[in-house]
Amino acid sequence: MGGNALRQKGRREPAALWQNDRVGAGMQRWCREFPEIDCSGKAVVGRLLHLHEVLLAAVNRTLAKHRLKYPAYAVLATLRVEGAPYRMSPKALLDTLILTSGGLSNLLRRLERAGHIRRMADEIDGRGVIVELTEAGRRLVEPAMRDHAETERRLVSMLSSDEQGVVAEMLGRMMLGGRIS
Repeated sequence: MGGNALRQKGRREPAALWQNDRVGAGMQRWCREFPEIDCSGKAVVGRLLHLHEVLLAAVNRTLAKHRLKYPAYAVLATLRVEGAPYRMSPKALLDTLILTSGGLSNLLRRLERAGHIRRMADEIDGRGVIVELTEAGRRLVEPAMRDHAETERRLVSMLSSDEQGVVAEMLGRMMLGGRIS
């Protein structure tokens, strides 16, 4: 019944996926109870929302070995991959990360207290601040980066290399086209 609603819209969810995951089962209920509502977006959005939780939990389990959680790791790793001298403005960090400015300020304060970063006056713009990864921060984040990358590879290992490329391309398209207010 639900599959018919999606086929009518030109979108068809594979039957096996309808029955094998919670989003597909939920979509069947939506289609049964609200056949007039095209819920086809749930096939992607619902799965992305569910996977966000699964992926973040797996990443945080890996990072716990390094006494890190993802937001702190993201700041340290972003500074590290910036290259020597491992410095960025808070604005550049904010543009790279998925955090609010208040969240970043609190996180930077905690990372500075732990000795993983230092904040200093921007030599070019005396009113600005630059965030720099410390040597202690580098020693902490580099092994975590290796473990994090291994976890990411494991999390997508059920997909072939070609499938990973297709999924990455499609998600990238969604990110670029998804600037919705």
